[in-house]
Amino acid sequence: MLSILQTALELGLIGSLTVLALFLSYTMLGVCDLSTDGCFTLGAAVGAVVAISGHPWLSLPAAMGAGVLSGLVTALLQTKLGIDSLLAGIIVNTGLYSINIAVMGGASLLNMNKTTTVFTMLKTLLAGSAAAGYYKMIAGLIAAALTVLFLSAFLRTRLGLAIHATGDNPDMVRSSSINPAFTTVVGLCVSGSLTALSGCLLAQSQKSVNIDIGSGMVTIALASLLIGRAFAPKGSIPRRAVGAVIGAVVFRLVYAVALRLNMPAFMLKLVSSVIVIIAIAGPYLRQRWPELRRRLEHARGKGGEGRA
Repeated sequence: MLSILQTALELGLIGSLTVLALFLSYTMLGVCDLSTDGCFTLGAAVGAVVAISGHPWLSLPAAMGAGVLSGLVTALLQTKLGIDSLLAGIIVNTGLYSINIAVMGGASLLNMNKTTTVFTMLKTLLAGSAAAGYYKMIAGLIAAALTVLFLSAFLRTRLGLAIHATGDNPDMVRSSSINPAFTTVVGLCVSGSLTALSGCLLAQSQKSVNIDIGSGMVTIALASLLIGRAFAPKGSIPRRAVGAVIGAVVFRLVYAVALRLNMPAFMLKLVSSVIVIIAIAGPYLRQRWPELRRRLEHARGKGGEGRA
């Protein structure tokens, strides 16, 4: 059980970078980027190829650079070609499948068992210490903490505030002589870089990358983001960002419990969908509950009169 819990924490912290990317694009910018799955795989593929070539540290900025390009294409489709944001994400996600295969040299799987990665380097650094067995968790915690600090600082800048304002009211931003197309491009580029970095870290953590490594990541990230809102529904940007990280960890813990209950692996996608439905519909139903209760009581009253 402790091993499952540790794995859930490791995956939650690494995956929290994708959740924070969605926090920026969806919560701040108001754009639901459906290219997340393909961008995640792109970061994993680029990071794996660069690490296999003997440059583990270079794999991180390389993956982030690839994510920036993915976000740039998605943003340009929206802002310059007039394509709806949801459709733009689907188009990019579809195209990235072929690009990811090409990056992986035409293969659908890359093995990194004999490759030096940032995780193996950290494991060597911590060898002999009490934290040696938690090197993956430490790496994920460092990555999540740095990302939270970055977003907290970035969203306080003039550009960050403009991105937030674009999501709230693009007409007001336009009237303030700020180009909403530019803020959308920047926001999606930053979001894409974080998503790709998350994919890169997961691939190096698992010592392999396959073409389906990012499948369902947008659903997982959205569910985690909505769970995180329960821990920090309001407040400062750092608090809400930390809530998103907690949401990612909680979601992975739910996965761990499902696996512990011997749930078939193919059912986990359904679990993700159910969590998203509960997270979205829960606040709405809670708000409507007084009205629904009055209707039920009214219906019972009529039923009692009819029997009388």
